[in-house]
Amino acid sequence: MSEANRTSPDADELRKPGWLPTAILVNVLPPNAERHKKKIEKSDLVVVEEADGHSQLVLPEGFSEKWNPSSIYPLEVIDGQHRLWAFEGFDPGDDYELPVVLFAGLDHSWQAYLFWSVNITPKRINRSLAFDLYPLLRRETWLDKLAGHSIYRETRCQELVESLWRHPESPWKQRINMLGEKSSELAGAALMVTQAAWIRSLMATFVKPFENGPTRMGGLFGAPKASNEPVLPWTRSMQAAFLIFSGMLLQNAVEKSKAPWAESLRKVKDPELFSSETDQTFFGRHSLLTTDQGIRGFLHVFNDICFVQAEELELHAWTEDEIFGSAKGKKNAATDDSAVSGALASLKTTALAAFLKKAANSLAGYDWRTSSAPGLTESARLRQAVFRGSSGYKEMRVQLLRHLEKDGGDVGEAAKAVLGSVN
Repeated sequence: MSEANRTSPDADELRKPGWLPTAILVNVLPPNAERHKKKIEKSDLVVVEEADGHSQLVLPEGFSEKWNPSSIYPLEVIDGQHRLWAFEGFDPGDDYELPVVLFAGLDHSWQAYLFWSVNITPKRINRSLAFDLYPLLRRETWLDKLAGHSIYRETRCQELVESLWRHPESPWKQRINMLGEKSSELAGAALMVTQAAWIRSLMATFVKPFENGPTRMGGLFGAPKASNEPVLPWTRSMQAAFLIFSGMLLQNAVEKSKAPWAESLRKVKDPELFSSETDQTFFGRHSLLTTDQGIRGFLHVFNDICFVQAEELELHAWTEDEIFGSAKGKKNAATDDSAVSGALASLKTTALAAFLKKAANSLAGYDWRTSSAPGLTESARLRQAVFRGSSGYKEMRVQLLRHLEKDGGDVGEAAKAVLGSVN
């Protein structure tokens, strides 16, 4: 965070007690140790003594804050120099505990080995596993905020992804790789997009500032900058219902599609699918809808075309009053399955539902095969290969919008308007 953001009142809820997450590693020089051709004097030694089952340090006589050795310093910092330097000019108080692991009499080779073990061999946990801890951090004030630090929006996105993973009507029920596990660790994980990828995509689409500019589209679930109030009066359970319903429509459309690309994928036999009855158009190994780029494209397009048609579709008219009645305000969480089910039932009766269905039916005609799909011609393989890598996000979005534009109607007009903004 910038200095201005750290000192703002909104940052108080993010402030946590300062602490050092890992210990300082220190080596105590033994008697007669030499460093740089100098031998440590006996008067400069720090001695480790055992007393009553505990170890204690005996510091040199006359030790003080301004003490200097007559020969060489008795302690060597193996790891943690920068953490110690952070205390220069700062007094943490008398009750601050500094974690230290003490070694005695290590030569340089052992110190080098310890430094390598601490700094080189550890692996960072994957982002999906970190996001899976977010429910433990949740507070209502966090979930109600959208402006400021990205953690507010990430928390909102994580709650929505959890709903997609758990709700019984969601097409992605149990089909999101919530912990970011490798395909070898989880059956069918190769066919799942990770929780982290879903959150990144929601951050880039639905949960971004609700601002319509000449070169960008806003997010349906977002708020104007510096505001915590979403522009649309949709609760989190309503937002989850919108995503689930859109996914249901797309899944139903592609699984009923008789387009050449869909018929081609159905002929592929994949023993790693969840079941032999799984339609490979939506969940197959060679479907773009099981890739990060495909999910991002789906989210982008449904957000964009609804964003530009917000007034025509009367999105503000779909409110929690007509869904929850007297239970208004009690059905806010996206992880409340009953609330999401209620919102789903209500959404199916709106004009928005018909618009989303037309968009899904149109997208079913798009070629969702990956470049690795069997039976592709060389030109088709190269055409589908453009979606690989980070550049594939924008290309997928543009191609899907162009596909919708060709079908005309209100969906086509919406796609055309979006293309005018993003191109």
